[in-house]
Amino acid sequence: MRILKLTPAIEKELLAARQVRDVDAEKVASGIVERVRDCGDAALFEFVRRFDNAEFREKDLQIGKSEIRVARKRVSAEFLRAIRQASRNIRAVAKRQLPKPWIVEVEPGVVVRQRVTPIESIGCYIPGGRFALVSTLLMTVIPAQVAGVFKIIVVCPKPSDELLAVADFLGISRILRIGGAQAIAALAYGTGSVPRVEKIFGPGNRFVTAAKQIVSSDCAIDLPAGPTEAIVLANRGNARWIAADLLAQAEHAPDAGSFLVTSSEKFAESVAQEVDAQLKQLPETNPAQQSMKAVGAVLIASSQKTACEFVNRFAPEHLSLPSPSNSLLAQIKSAGTVFVGPWGAQSFGDYVSGSNHVLPTGGWARRRGGLSAADFVKCYTVQEITRIGMKRLAASAEVLATAEGLLAHRNAVSVRR
Repeated sequence: MRILKLTPAIEKELLAARQVRDVDAEKVASGIVERVRDCGDAALFEFVRRFDNAEFREKDLQIGKSEIRVARKRVSAEFLRAIRQASRNIRAVAKRQLPKPWIVEVEPGVVVRQRVTPIESIGCYIPGGRFALVSTLLMTVIPAQVAGVFKIIVVCPKPSDELLAVADFLGISRILRIGGAQAIAALAYGTGSVPRVEKIFGPGNRFVTAAKQIVSSDCAIDLPAGPTEAIVLANRGNARWIAADLLAQAEHAPDAGSFLVTSSEKFAESVAQEVDAQLKQLPETNPAQQSMKAVGAVLIASSQKTACEFVNRFAPEHLSLPSPSNSLLAQIKSAGTVFVGPWGAQSFGDYVSGSNHVLPTGGWARRRGGLSAADFVKCYTVQEITRIGMKRLAASAEVLATAEGLLAHRNAVSVRR
């Protein structure tokens, strides 16, 4: 594993690498989105056959109840127990995340309320590359259910038995065997076989990510999902455990970025050696082999303060603080999720701790947090103004409307006096 001094030049290089547009993916995704939008099912099925399954037939689109029941019988009891625990924890966190209705009388006769209502329909995209990510199904569907979303459509190009078993456990009946940019376009615009949804959730490959950004002007999306990122910020700790955390996130994809940020050269060397040792135990085909060599690094900062400042500017998707410290945590302003203490393997957050694993990447953690139940609802205000309230507000409203030169606005108040 590379060991680098955290100089301004290195920091600039690391931050700039995440801002490079994937022009090729955007071009390909744009063509697919346009064709599906304009031609519907004909284009959708053409792309499914080309990219996912040459033998695909229209009747294969909707996964039937019998196939789901058979899949559930094939999975182990241990798997179902794990799903029950994970779903229980995710649901408990999601319930606490929901915005609450409120009411306030700002002046006598002027009452403002907030109403919280679920989005009517959503699409959950589940990647189907090397493995169908059952955890992503849990992380997108459960908050939607907590929020009260009525229509939930799941799409996955290659659903495994485990994925179908989880869908059955969650009570999801609409599962479509499609993926890629074509699935995103179908959800965003609707086709003869795929209903249009109001918002799309879930990560995917570079073409899926590009497609989500393209359709975002017509259909809401959760958040841009770039390559996985992980930072461990520490000057001491169990090097073996820290190396394991770094490799766990590097395993997501060859372009995933895993970094140890430290001001201790001795500790940097011990973690780097442990990473190299654990890499030898992984198959050569594991994406961590490539990502740790091409992207990952140990970064030696000149001080703890410098290290924290870098972390906040980088705003990682995952951040670990193996040495519990309230003062250190207080210095962290931007991260998708933070693991505090030596026992908090980042894998717990991916699966069972209850915190959502759909997190901001590419610096988006400087602007927003991870996915929550709040992303599945709409908050809107209701204003109730009585005659008494009108009289109290009228003069100020007329003055402000006049200042803006909006005479019809002023008149809408004046006629009520």
